[in-house]
Amino acid sequence: MYTMDVEGFVRRSMKKNIPEAEIKTRLAERILDIKTIDPAYAEEIAGAVIEEAKITSGLTSDLFTYEPAGVTMGEFGVGSRGSGDFYAHRKIAHVIGKTNADVGVDQMDDGGVVKAGDQYVITTVDGMHSRLSDFPFLAGFHAARATLRDVYVMGATPVGLISDVHIADDGDVAKLFDYTAGITTVSDALGVPLIAGSTLRIGGDMVIGDRMTGCVGVVGVASHVTARSATAPGDVLLMTEGSGGGTICTAALYSGNADVVDETINLHFLKACDRLIHSDVFCHIHSMTDVTNGGLRGDVHEIADTAGCTVVVEDAPLRGLIAPKVLELLDKLGIDYLGVSLDALLVIAPPEYADEIIRVVGEAGVTMKRIGYVREGEGVARLVKDGVEDAFTPKFREAPYTPLKKVVDRAGRDFDEMKRGIDRAADAAKAKKERILQRLNQE
Repeated sequence: MYTMDVEGFVRRSMKKNIPEAEIKTRLAERILDIKTIDPAYAEEIAGAVIEEAKITSGLTSDLFTYEPAGVTMGEFGVGSRGSGDFYAHRKIAHVIGKTNADVGVDQMDDGGVVKAGDQYVITTVDGMHSRLSDFPFLAGFHAARATLRDVYVMGATPVGLISDVHIADDGDVAKLFDYTAGITTVSDALGVPLIAGSTLRIGGDMVIGDRMTGCVGVVGVASHVTARSATAPGDVLLMTEGSGGGTICTAALYSGNADVVDETINLHFLKACDRLIHSDVFCHIHSMTDVTNGGLRGDVHEIADTAGCTVVVEDAPLRGLIAPKVLELLDKLGIDYLGVSLDALLVIAPPEYADEIIRVVGEAGVTMKRIGYVREGEGVARLVKDGVEDAFTPKFREAPYTPLKKVVDRAGRDFDEMKRGIDRAADAAKAKKERILQRLNQE
């Protein structure tokens, strides 16, 4: 079974000036490809979709239109954890604007931070991996683990989880339960309750098929925040071993190496973070992050940019910090271990505290090593390999880790040209926000 946006099909067909009767016939045929229903009923559905698409076409009010970027999500690599994705996220921060958050979205950190009384409140959210739709338990497990990582690395103790899941019209309700079981396996193991959520169909009646998507969010509290902006020249980089999460699961499943998935079913990262947060050395840690967003290439680049200094990574110890079966998989598939999510913990702290941090993490049964340092500079990342220092930048997309990603990982439109369209659309959205705010403030 596959998934289809029937409204999108109609709108695209209308733009091509295909006669309405033909659109109805084609759509009914496609509906019957997915749904086992009476052909006459399929035609009724098709007719209703066309009617709704026609009624809502041509609306011109400020509330009903937006400035097109002329660039698609796939073309720009949004969600693909590379330079296009990072640029788009900075434009989201541009639309949001300056806030009174202690750590806001403009800092591109793992979570947001606001002060409440004498404590910091940290929130973050992580979407399930899109390719785990057919594996709901894994989707829930790794989304929960990912969002907990993000709140832990901000220096917070998690206090509650929230869940959101959307399943298309023909998806089995059992997916909802299996997804929830995956989340609560992590939740119960760590004693962090799942306290609220939302369950909807993807696109309501307008998306047919069985695709699932969702996210898990978390709220945490802290007295000391380990934000990326605290990274300072003279600090050292410490990284734990990594065995991967949703990305490695997906790479393993779609390459015929499902046995590697078992390597990702652990709570090593979270237990190491918890041990650190409750240790005496924690107050000396400047910054923490999880190695996820396009791997070290992406995360270190963002840290350097946010902190405004040069972050140097040394390649020599890195391969030894990847779980052996995972490293074997990456090597066999030709996946760049520097450009893919390893789900390792990266800690940045003054060098005099490094040994104690490594010792505390070791108490949780997790190996950690020094992998680099921070120096004065212009907010860039560097990589030392075989004694030679060179630029260390994210690619346009993260390292391709499935057969399909290898196909789509090719040069497309000019990046600067696409950025101009993105800039224009973001500016227009921000301007609309200001117009509507002005109207509301006049009421």
